[in-house]
Amino acid sequence: MPDKYSAVWVSHSSISDFQQCPRAYYLKNIYKNPKSGNKIQIMSPALALGQAVHEVVESLSNIPTDKRLKESLLEKFNVVWKKVSGKNGGFLDQETEQKFKQRGENMLRRIIENPCPITQLTVKIKEDLPHYWLSEDEGIILCGKIDWLQYLPDTDSVHIIDFKTSKSKEKGESLQLPIYLLLVSNTQQRKVKKLSYWYLGMENEPEEIALPDQKESHDQVLKVAKEIKLARKLNRFRCPEGEKRCWSCKPFEQILSGEAEFVGIGGYKRDIFILPRDNAPKKDSVIL
Repeated sequence: MPDKYSAVWVSHSSISDFQQCPRAYYLKNIYKNPKSGNKIQIMSPALALGQAVHEVVESLSNIPTDKRLKESLLEKFNVVWKKVSGKNGGFLDQETEQKFKQRGENMLRRIIENPCPITQLTVKIKEDLPHYWLSEDEGIILCGKIDWLQYLPDTDSVHIIDFKTSKSKEKGESLQLPIYLLLVSNTQQRKVKKLSYWYLGMENEPEEIALPDQKESHDQVLKVAKEIKLARKLNRFRCPEGEKRCWSCKPFEQILSGEAEFVGIGGYKRDIFILPRDNAPKKDSVIL
């Protein structure tokens, strides 16, 4: 078996970065701040909202089913929100922060009022970061975290649920659920029976998605992963819009040019930056 430390690791977020803009992939996943030696990240209100809601909801899977909603989710959210309050969450004024915090509270109220499947049995994958060899021959490992893995006792199978906090729905060509299907199928023993997105800002229950073909999913993901491997080998990461730069890589270029403000060190030892109000990312959806 090849050495996993010399392998190319890919995930849904890194594959999505590469598909949007190879230059953005490089700046988000490879580049390190020469001042600190850390990778860089831009914090935005949408990202802060997603992180806070996910932390509260995902923590419930570690609690016995009959006790998951005993403690107030809103109280937990208030505690978690302190981590992303102010500039730490990319908020430049209190009004904007309050609007995003209220959106998060409404999402959790939706779960409280519609608790199934949160109160059902779950499966926990042992690894903190589930991963497996997508291709040993190519030296590529697929990794990623699963939001929620509901256990279906009638069929001894699992239901993958991905929580969404954005205002827009996932596009049909997204590789997110095919990647999660591959991950779950290769890191635990039970068969995947269902795949769903739960749009917490819009819907009272998860929206089931047709199960993709596993072989097709593998081939699709491996194709992009091999493109990433080649780009890394050649050190060639070009923005599709050339020197003009696209919406995906331009904000990160502003960090390099000194236009962004450093606000601290985040998870996985990333240097966190925020952009001036006029240059902050406008997209509401983020990948988590």
